[in-house]
Amino acid sequence: MKRLDVFGKNKKATATVYFVLRFLVILTMIFQFIRGNYENVFMCILTLILFLIPIIIERKLNIKLPNTLEIIIFLFIFSAQILGEVQNFYGIFKHWDTILHTLNGFLCGAIGFSMIDILNRSTKFHKMLTPVFVALVAFCFSMTIGVLWEFIEYGMDKTFNTDMQKDRVISTVSSTLLNESEENKEKVIKDIEKTMIYGSVEGEKSVISIDGSYLDIGINDTMKDLIVNFIGAVVFSIIGLLYIKNRDEYRFAEEFMPIMKTEEEIEETRKELERLEKVLEEKKNKKVK
Repeated sequence: MKRLDVFGKNKKATATVYFVLRFLVILTMIFQFIRGNYENVFMCILTLILFLIPIIIERKLNIKLPNTLEIIIFLFIFSAQILGEVQNFYGIFKHWDTILHTLNGFLCGAIGFSMIDILNRSTKFHKMLTPVFVALVAFCFSMTIGVLWEFIEYGMDKTFNTDMQKDRVISTVSSTLLNESEENKEKVIKDIEKTMIYGSVEGEKSVISIDGSYLDIGINDTMKDLIVNFIGAVVFSIIGLLYIKNRDEYRFAEEFMPIMKTEEEIEETRKELERLEKVLEEKKNKKVK
């Protein structure tokens, strides 16, 4: 069985990116296993599973993903899981998380837009939605996905004591809780010189000193993620709006939009799956003999 058969016709670039990234993930997983870092080994396994999602979507849901979109999805997964988590790019590069959340907003906007556009162009759908409404739905879909992801980050941090909502150090605090008069008026503390944290680490009492700042526990990171998700969603919503009004001039938008397969493509996929299953069965029978 040829490796390119997994992706079908006209998918050489996508297949190349997929197998190169998969090789790098497996290499990373072996290295992490040797070092005894089993949490990162699990992260690598999770990445390999996530890599299968675009393939399953195309094969099982009869949705065609453009090469550009599929490659970006693979690179996004690799950048978030392997580079971001395993190689700590989130800590090394200040704006790594920002870039990924902006891209996520853009891609989710494209996916939301394509779903409504498919309905809009379908003969089974009797209501023709205006371009502005389609763009608005795409924007709302993207923001909803962004909010749900922040729920996941918050839930993981609270349940498993992770730090998905990255802490930040800030030098100014504004809070009504710090107002000694108990009035509903904020007290602003600027130029914070030091914060002392008294607690226990791994069962032992500990004192941690943070010089020149105060430790923020995630709110700045969460709001930043939602803001850049908003920017990405707005950008594609505008592109989508222009695409509906002039599909020929803004045809590049199709490179980011999933589309439904035609009846001929669905039949071709079915035959290809049957052929692959037959090849796998023949290989299995040879091993048994």
